[in-house]
Amino acid sequence: MNRRVYGILGIVSRMGNWNADFTGYPKTTSSGDVFGSDKAFKYPIKKMWENSGEKVLYIKSIKLEKNKKNERELFPRSLKERYEYIFGVEDLKKNKDSEEVLKNLFTAIDVKNFGATFAEEGNNISITGAVQIGQGFNKYEDTNAEEQQILSPFRDSSQKEGKKKDEEAKSSTLGTKIVSDEAHYFYPFVINPSAYDQFEKIGVTNGYTEDDYKKFKEASMVAATSFNTNSKIGCENEFALFVETKDDLYLPDLSQYVDFKKEADKNTIILTCSDLLNSFEDEIEDIGIYYNPYTTKIKSDEIKKAKKFNIFTKKEV
Repeated sequence: MNRRVYGILGIVSRMGNWNADFTGYPKTTSSGDVFGSDKAFKYPIKKMWENSGEKVLYIKSIKLEKNKKNERELFPRSLKERYEYIFGVEDLKKNKDSEEVLKNLFTAIDVKNFGATFAEEGNNISITGAVQIGQGFNKYEDTNAEEQQILSPFRDSSQKEGKKKDEEAKSSTLGTKIVSDEAHYFYPFVINPSAYDQFEKIGVTNGYTEDDYKKFKEASMVAATSFNTNSKIGCENEFALFVETKDDLYLPDLSQYVDFKKEADKNTIILTCSDLLNSFEDEIEDIGIYYNPYTTKIKSDEIKKAKKFNIFTKKEV
């Protein structure tokens, strides 16, 4: 692939929790701005790839293993064990060939896109990913966090009878679920295929290909919608902007040129990057704007070479 790609990926969260901090509330900066980390966006993409049969290295997996009492317990795999599991390696300790390790790493689709830090059993490998995703800031000003109490069908077995809280021990427990009433996150991203040039020269990869880009593009526009966990059920992909350029064009973070406004009939995503993009018309090869036309409209000045598509059907709007 001999071009760069710049863009924005948009996620809506309605009565969901797209990315919580350790308190359970949506992540915020010190100034109170709600945001989602790049890890929150990458995880559903990696789960989607894994579910479709692709090799994914950096994702949690589990195994059953006997403990000291000879009882089988559930454990998460270590990075070494995950590597051995997906690449069919008996023991990484016995493999001192860095070339083979590198070749294996580049066959994992998450490594091929997002890079890797692999410091296991004498291997100290750092791969800067061709795809870099920034932090996704919420652009909806009226976002509020809601805390819901949830009644468990079970009592707390750790509470013993005869203690001060005897009555509580006989009752079922309460839990909490924290969600955002509504939030709209916009993530900047850039794809730089030349990130793998040095690895391509030593013959451990064929570089970042059109097929790699296609797999990322497809997953990035549907992964959040498909990832229906309890906290993510209200989260879905609502917007994407892909700007494909010549390999020597360098653009700034495009998410600073997007805004969001909630209106009575449909939500409005406002793009203010038309002047910037139009000034590089000769260096830009293609622009695709993907959105949910059933709930959202796009407002912007004319962006040359831009086409609009339904983010679900991929048909031109």
